[in-house]
Order: sequence, then structure tokens, then C-alpha cells
Amino acid sequence: MKGSFKYAFFDFDGTVCDTEGQYTLFWGEIGRKYLQEVPDFEHIIKGTTLKQIFERYIPDEELQKKIKEALDDFEGNMNYNLFPGVENFIANIKSQGVKCAIVTSSNLIKMASARQSIPEFFALFDRVFTAEDFTASKPAPDCYLHAASAFNARLEDCVVFEDAYNGLEAGMASGIFTVGMASGHSPEELKDRCDYIITDYSSIDYNTIAKALTR
Repeated sequence: MKGSFKYAFFDFDGTVCDTEGQYTLFWGEIGRKYLQEVPDFEHIIKGTTLKQIFERYIPDEELQKKIKEALDDFEGNMNYNLFPGVENFIANIKSQGVKCAIVTSSNLIKMASARQSIPEFFALFDRVFTAEDFTASKPAPDCYLHAASAFNARLEDCVVFEDAYNGLEAGMASGIFTVGMASGHSPEELKDRCDYIITDYSSIDYNTIAKALTR
């Protein structure tokens, strides 16, 4: 029914968890160490998956292994700081009967570290989908179509929350109503890439998103 939703799919990094600044530092160091010929490497790869980074910039398998080990160690010790208000927002929409899932291009190892760091947050979710659950990564829509299928949900009953261009493209391509979180990009930069834009979670609730669905 227009003006209501039953399923909410959240990207993780940059959408509910404020980790992008830490990744910028990590990939900046990698770029300076191994890819001096690629200026602003840490910014160019924002929103892309590890597989995409390796395919486009780091074909050497030994170097891939070295970077993967460094990334696993980094993610095992990083800070998983949630955006203000996101826990209350998710609790609010769940109180309206909405099923919630994390849909991320991160792998199981990384998400296990995140779950260990913020277990009370993960307890809010009905499912967690990781890179191992789908073949084609964002911007392909497969991850969100898979999530909807896993819940046996109609696409019109779902909402996607994303922050990065690739993720927003995946959400829009899936045919699901897509909300852009303006964390790494300005609202102006997101305006043609999603159906609705938010700048924080503290001032929104179920009714905010339900109303946006009627526009």
C-alpha cells in the first residue's frame, strides 16, 4: 500500500556506521605505498568493493594477499561508531512491524568484527546479508533483489537506505524506493541519484519515510 513499507534494507559503512573516514586513512596509506601513480586513490575507490579495487588497480595476486591481510587486521580493530539517532530510528520502524536487514558488500569476517563491537545494534536486525550472499556487487541491484527475495517481499513494500553512489545506483536499479543518506556526499550531490534524501536519523521516524513514499 502506498504510504507504508514493511521491509528496510540498510547499507552498513557510511549509512548506519560512520567508518568512511577510517577507510580513507587506510586506503590513503595503501595508495601512497603501492599506487603512487594513482592520485587521490583513497577517494577514487570510495563506495567500491575490495574485488572491484583489486580488479581495477591491483592485479598482482601476492600484493592482493598482503593488502587483504592488512585490511582484515584493520577492520578487526577499527571503531564502529554509529550515526546519531540510527538505533532509535530502527527501533521506531520495527515497532511498526518493519523487518530490517543489513545489506553490505563487506565480507563475513569484517561483519563478525562489527557484530562483536556493537552487538546490541545487530540485535535490531532480522537478517544480515554480506558479500558472500551474491555474485554481482553494487552498483548491480543483485544484493537488494536477493534481500527482498529472502523475505519473500514485494519490491514496493521495501525501502533501501544508502550513502555511496554505487549503493544508490544499486537501490534504484532494483526498483526499490531508495533513501540517500547525505554523509559522504552533500544533498545536492545526491538529488538525482535517489528517491528521497536524509541528512541524519535523529529527526526522522516511520511516518517520515511513509510520507515520502507518497510523493
